Amino acid sequence: MSNNNVTNQFPDDFVWGGATAAYQIEGAATEDGRGESIWDRFSHTPGKTLNGDTGDVACDHYHRWRDDIQLMRQLGLQAYRFSVAWPRILPEGRGRINEAGLAFYDRLVDGLLEANITPWVTLYHWDLPQILQDAGGWPNRETADAFAEYTDAITRRIGDRVKHWITLNEPWCSSFLSYHIGEHAPGHKDFNEALAAVHTLLLAHGKAVPIIRQNSSDAQVGITLNLSQVYPASDSPADQAAAHRYDGYFNRWYLDPLYGRGYPQDMVELYGDRVPPTEPEDFNIIAAPTDFLGLNYYTPTFIHDNPDAPILRTGAKRWEGHYTAMDWLVYPQALYDQLLRVPRDYPTGPLYITENGAAYFDQPPTPEDPHVHDPERTDYYRQHLAAAQRAIADGSPLKGYFAWSLMDNFEWAWGYTRRFGIMYVDYETQQRTIKDSGHWYSQVIASNGINDR
Repeated sequence: MSNNNVTNQFPDDFVWGGATAAYQIEGAATEDGRGESIWDRFSHTPGKTLNGDTGDVACDHYHRWRDDIQLMRQLGLQAYRFSVAWPRILPEGRGRINEAGLAFYDRLVDGLLEANITPWVTLYHWDLPQILQDAGGWPNRETADAFAEYTDAITRRIGDRVKHWITLNEPWCSSFLSYHIGEHAPGHKDFNEALAAVHTLLLAHGKAVPIIRQNSSDAQVGITLNLSQVYPASDSPADQAAAHRYDGYFNRWYLDPLYGRGYPQDMVELYGDRVPPTEPEDFNIIAAPTDFLGLNYYTPTFIHDNPDAPILRTGAKRWEGHYTAMDWLVYPQALYDQLLRVPRDYPTGPLYITENGAAYFDQPPTPEDPHVHDPERTDYYRQHLAAAQRAIADGSPLKGYFAWSLMDNFEWAWGYTRRFGIMYVDYETQQRTIKDSGHWYSQVIASNGINDR
């Protein structure tokens, strides 16, 4: 579709979508047989989330999904990326399948297809059943077998209609942020545990891929990583070496094994006996062939050498520029660089930006002004879509873009204090209001290009 005010046209088959995650929006935490997740336990533990916020109700999407699909239609979304809550399907993590949980996703998928919106399903977006955490969680390699069982249950049920599958969302967060830094559930602070969690997560991915292919004919299967484009804080050899180490920790430790190279040797030497034991077939399982790679991009990292820091001997440098409410630097050049670097270094196949967006302190609509004005977010999207389009022009195999997030939601440890949505949610009334950024994004989708107005 052409428009005189549109620049930076995208390819005709480019996919435009919005993204969410189950625990962040569904609510209904104890309804219809859903089991407890690590985020239920974590958010109900005093001091773990801001203001003690929990996802018990969140956006009540479990009950309001029909209305939410209508809002997606109003936006013109072509695809919707959502995650399945593992504890809804297997409340004890393994074994007994909860029919009511499967039925919910049946209804959601059918509703999306009726609205001509393609479902993109993420199997794991951080809500591990608590009973599996009690048995050791992701550092316990048996959790990979539990994930395979869960994958089989949900793909058998909706795999006839869902043809786009993402195994894991951001395994760095499910490992280091959760088991070493301790900011996310279960809140542990053990580097060795985090490394063991990475290995189990990657095994879980590798075991899930052939199960998805078996249960969902002609499916496209991938994984989503939150890679950080890393820059040395200066031209000094020490800073450049530090940036390479950080890239090994944050990016290559996931990419290398996924694409058949095992763990990067420089990092294996650095980590030493912290590296978890592996079995002979592990890396063949992990490198199961995929059809695409999902990238979640928000902000880059500038790294300097810090001899006093443990293990990595690196430090992050605050860079001059505009920062979002998450205190993340707005730096679209890093998205461009990442969209070229990753497929240059790895045989990824097509790329999809499965999350990109920004949190700001939005003001609610009022009777006098029923609109939600968020010019900074609109500008963020404009800059990053321009960077994406430039990357495509320079050879990146980028095929689609999912805005994060479809709606304001439970922002993990930040509770309800950070708003990422292109729809404003009044958590008291559950009223949704499409923000100015959402209306702008709708125009982008309709014209398949960036509208400068």
